Amino acid sequence: MPAHKLDEIDRKILAELQADGRMTNVELAKRVGISAPPCLRRVRTLEEGGYIKGYHAVVDARALSFEVQVFAMVGLQSQAEVDLVRFEDKCREWPLVRECHMLNGEVDFILKCIAPDLSTFQSFLTGELLSTPNVESVKTSLVIRGAKSEPGVPFDVLEARLAQKA
Repeated sequence: MPAHKLDEIDRKILAELQADGRMTNVELAKRVGISAPPCLRRVRTLEEGGYIKGYHAVVDARALSFEVQVFAMVGLQSQAEVDLVRFEDKCREWPLVRECHMLNGEVDFILKCIAPDLSTFQSFLTGELLSTPNVESVKTSLVIRGAKSEPGVPFDVLEARLAQKA
């Protein structure tokens, strides 16, 4: 179901759950202006339709002593589909790799890695990533600090676009 097929209440439900996935159905229904039973039905429909991929807690990595965050830009020797998939599968096996995105341009993939310390990341880099078949180059950038981290989508932008089309 494309975004334009969702009605305003569905989009409000998604925006509210994106901001706070732990609220009760009763609270959610109140915030979007409908009663609880139809709200729950809509949430289930949104889940079944793939709009809601899951629910999770945002964990503070530093509070758990994961002090190092690194972005690794990976270049591959071959970009054949089978080789791309093989590399993506390998990334899913590595616990330090928290995100993996295939890119267009100078690098093939960017990996977001989290480690407790620099030596742990270095061991992963030299012992795993650099020794992976088909990996031609890796450039890393250590994160000094984060200025913004907003998961999900900007619903205000979606609403503005839909208002322009109406």
